[in-house]
Amino acid sequence: IGRRGSDGDASIACILFEACISRRCARARAPTGGGGAPARCRERKTRPTRLLAQQSLDAACSSRAFQYTAAATATMPPKRVLCVAEKPSVAKDLANMLSRGTAQRQGTNAQYTSKYEFPYTMDGQQCMFVMTSVLGHLTNVEFTERHRKWHSCEPVELLNMNTPVTKFVAEDKKELERLLMDEGRKASMLICFLDGDREGENISFEVINVCRKANPRITVKRAHFSAVIQREIDRAMATLVAPDQNLSDSVDARIEIDLRLGSAFTRFQTLSLGKKFEELSDKLLSWGPCQFATLGFIVDRSWKIERFVAEEFWSVSMSLNSGEGRGSAVFDWTRGRLYDRTMCLVLYEEMLESQEAIVTSVRENIKRKWKPLPLATVALQTLASRKLRMSSETTMKVAEELYNAGMISYPRTETEIFKEGTDLRELITKQLPSHQWGAFANNLINNGGFEWPKPGKNDDMAHPPIHPTAYVQNLDGDKKKLYELVVRHFLACCSKDAVGAETAVEAEIAEEIFVSKGLMIKETNYLDVYIYDKWSDKNIPVFVQGEAFRPTDLSMTSGRTQAPSLLSEADLIQMMNRYGIGTDATIATHITTVQTREYAVRAAGNQQFSPTQLGKSLVTGYERLGIELARPQFRSRMEEDMKDIALGRQQKHQVVTTWMGIMTPVLKACVEKSRQLVAEMHHFFQPVTSATWIDIVQRNLSKCGDCEGPMNLKRRMAQTRNGDSQEQRALLCQRC
Repeated sequence: IGRRGSDGDASIACILFEACISRRCARARAPTGGGGAPARCRERKTRPTRLLAQQSLDAACSSRAFQYTAAATATMPPKRVLCVAEKPSVAKDLANMLSRGTAQRQGTNAQYTSKYEFPYTMDGQQCMFVMTSVLGHLTNVEFTERHRKWHSCEPVELLNMNTPVTKFVAEDKKELERLLMDEGRKASMLICFLDGDREGENISFEVINVCRKANPRITVKRAHFSAVIQREIDRAMATLVAPDQNLSDSVDARIEIDLRLGSAFTRFQTLSLGKKFEELSDKLLSWGPCQFATLGFIVDRSWKIERFVAEEFWSVSMSLNSGEGRGSAVFDWTRGRLYDRTMCLVLYEEMLESQEAIVTSVRENIKRKWKPLPLATVALQTLASRKLRMSSETTMKVAEELYNAGMISYPRTETEIFKEGTDLRELITKQLPSHQWGAFANNLINNGGFEWPKPGKNDDMAHPPIHPTAYVQNLDGDKKKLYELVVRHFLACCSKDAVGAETAVEAEIAEEIFVSKGLMIKETNYLDVYIYDKWSDKNIPVFVQGEAFRPTDLSMTSGRTQAPSLLSEADLIQMMNRYGIGTDATIATHITTVQTREYAVRAAGNQQFSPTQLGKSLVTGYERLGIELARPQFRSRMEEDMKDIALGRQQKHQVVTTWMGIMTPVLKACVEKSRQLVAEMHHFFQPVTSATWIDIVQRNLSKCGDCEGPMNLKRRMAQTRNGDSQEQRALLCQRC
């Protein structure tokens, strides 16, 4: 008790031990004859311990020692509770909120990490809270030493489930591990304040496993909160739950699948393909199910542009300018366009002969422009790309900073529905001081402008839609732009649809139908605050059914079809979301990866993506051999399996084993067709030749796989991207 428990437990143990010693000494002084207990104890060595324990307890309970134990229990220190956040800045804010600003900061040996101690009453009991943090993931997953080196085994062996992977704490996190073990040893409860997504749940279990190494009996709870604000943190403390092993397992499965597949295919591409070409000899040709699917979208759009053949088309336009202050109207031909010039010319000449158009229909309808749905992560990234020209990576980085500062709710969510009972009016009230949208917020609260947000289709059951949690006005740069987007979007979805009156006029000339539409906006509503949507009046003359008029202009026009544009980041994000490539939290990471691997580059003012020669050559090579490694179906099905694990419908090991079984034949096919892949890549790159490799390290080292001629091992000095010199080696055939 004294070793594992608190100081109060140790005091009780000491008092009982003292009573035991006193009682034993007294019995030792008693006569040894007459068959008394001491005599029997000397004869049987196994009984004194049991007798001594019973007698000591009797003595403690019947003497003043019991009074001492009661007093010690009354003065026991409060229960110690360890709280762990995901980042040091969040730990600091949480400590200040829970302690109401009284937390005491203490340094630690772990770099960038502090701890904060403060008293806290939980469930009516006084506790001592210790708040600290990790720095993202605490552990790494890697192959064991036998398979870690690139030439240690064939790539396909990495897909064998008998090839072990190990999870370990990285060397630079060792001090952090020691901190958690030291604090976990002294605590009776652990509360995980990690982010509320699958990744956060996985990090929670990393923390749990470390703490339980030091204290297997520690009680574990999970705090879920959607914003780093007082109300949310207080609610999280009142609704602590058990951590979800299924959510963590889904992340572990994804990590292991990505490790095995990524390592195997990357080794194959780099060693079997990259070393065959001068431009690629020093490059890492990585492969990942998400990054290659992302690259596939970019390359596919590039192919469509290259294969596009422009066609000429013809159409007829008609307009009326009344010239009497009645306005003008432009009529659209319902046929749209024709790809046969002769046919269009015949119809046009008939219209010219007719000269007059007859109004056949005048319809007036109420037109609504829908207010936006509550904001989820994918919509945030798409809007920021289109309206703010901000990359998805920058968007998520800035959103995370705003969240950590308590300005917006958790930015990684799929939810498009505000739960019933959410106090939206309180959130709107916080925006009243704004000079930009305070008047609009006041109209929502006090003038009947409020309408409950329309529900979207998605709900991750973990976080609410992204919304502002505080009013701030001292921001600048990207933070200011993104915060304003979140606020305006939230206020807009709490407003009403814009309403207009649309007039649709149909006119007939030579039996051909033309349509013109006019619009008069009656209620702007959400448009008053949502500057990202445009809707304007369009005035046309007043028409009466049966009225005849002579068109002011009736002309035959021509044009050519246009090739599709390169894929924009907003379109790419939507395609990835539609096919389930990554999650709302990782989409930005995958887009960044295809750029850092030099598979794609930004073009057209950084708003569109174009594949590089390397990216195009890899995807083209696989496609021509019928190996669809760049198609989204692979990763889409994987993500569905990850969801099944998170919901408890499948087991982690079962899913990983299944996918290794699916991908092993694919990798074997790649290895068998590697020569054909190299041949396809010859269209893009210069093969390695002996001209640049002069120094021979060893002659006749092996035989060529193509002509069975002798191969020499050669070397050369090459310059890296950092400007350093590096020795390179290659096997070159003396014949071919």
